[in-house]
Amino acid sequence: MYCSVPTTSTIVNMEGRTSSTFFDTVALMARRDAATSNRASITADDPLACCSPVSDTALDETRATVLAQSFAALSDPIRLRLLSVVASSPSEVCACDLVEPSGRSQSTVSHHMKILVDAGLVTREKRGLWVWYRVAPERLAALRAALA
Repeated sequence: MYCSVPTTSTIVNMEGRTSSTFFDTVALMARRDAATSNRASITADDPLACCSPVSDTALDETRATVLAQSFAALSDPIRLRLLSVVASSPSEVCACDLVEPSGRSQSTVSHHMKILVDAGLVTREKRGLWVWYRVAPERLAALRAALA
């Protein structure tokens, strides 16, 4: 005897979106948990999270490296525009919606978004064929505070 799991019914997930299968909903919940724990670890392990402005004390090597990587990610006009599009969105932005405002190809947008993700400025979540981006407000606040 085996357990029957609904695989073709439509389910409304926690975000109010319809999901085609039970497994899609479970996968979404697992990704949410992973994203939440990842954001918590970024905040807890982030050398910029609780530091004073650069004008108060000399930077140690770790903090200087993290600051340089974050600002290097923002040094390209396309990445700055992409970050602006994501940050001005009320929740999250699909990768497909970033191609037109940037005026670049999808592969170029993906490359630039990877740099922003690696710098900790944006988080991403893959759902099916698409990647959804949202800004990491705690990292932007930390960069803002570092320059204060």
